[in-house]
Amino acid sequence: MRVSEPSDRDDKLRDLDEVRALIAAHLEATVRHEPWIQHVEYDPELQRWYVRFGCEGRDAATIYFDLHQRTLRYELYFMPDPPRNQLELYRWLLRRNHGMYGAKFSLGPDGDVYLVGRLPLEHLTEAELDRIIGVLYELVETWFQPAIRMGFARPEPAA
Repeated sequence: MRVSEPSDRDDKLRDLDEVRALIAAHLEATVRHEPWIQHVEYDPELQRWYVRFGCEGRDAATIYFDLHQRTLRYELYFMPDPPRNQLELYRWLLRRNHGMYGAKFSLGPDGDVYLVGRLPLEHLTEAELDRIIGVLYELVETWFQPAIRMGFARPEPAA
C-alpha cells in the first residue's frame, strides 16, 4: 500500500484558530442580530457556542456547536425521555431520520431525545452554518409538537 504525499486538499484542513474565528464572526456578529435569535454565547473552556432561538411550538431551543480537531459537532435538546409510547415514538423518529438531511434524531445517555449532526471543518462556511441553523429550526418547528403528543399522551381511561 502506498502512502500518498501531502496534497493541496490536506492544506485546506483548517487551523482551529481560523475556524474558531469564522464561527465566532458569523454567530456572534451576523446570526445574533436575526430577529428570531434570542441569545448567542461562547464558552472558551469547552470550545462551544450556544445559539438559542424562539419557536412557535415551544418557548425556545438551543443549538450547541462543539468545535473538535476535524469536525464541528452540533446538537439540540429536542425533548425529555417520554413516559409513554416509547417504542411507537422511537419508531416514528427513526422514520423521520430516513428522509432528513443535516441532522438526525438520537437518544442521549439519559434517554432524552436530541437532534445531532457533524460537519467536517474543510466544508465549514458561513452558508453551512446558516443551513445547519435553518435545518434544526425547521425540524423543531415541524416535529416537536407531534413528538410531544405521542410521547406524553394521556393514557386512555379504563372502561
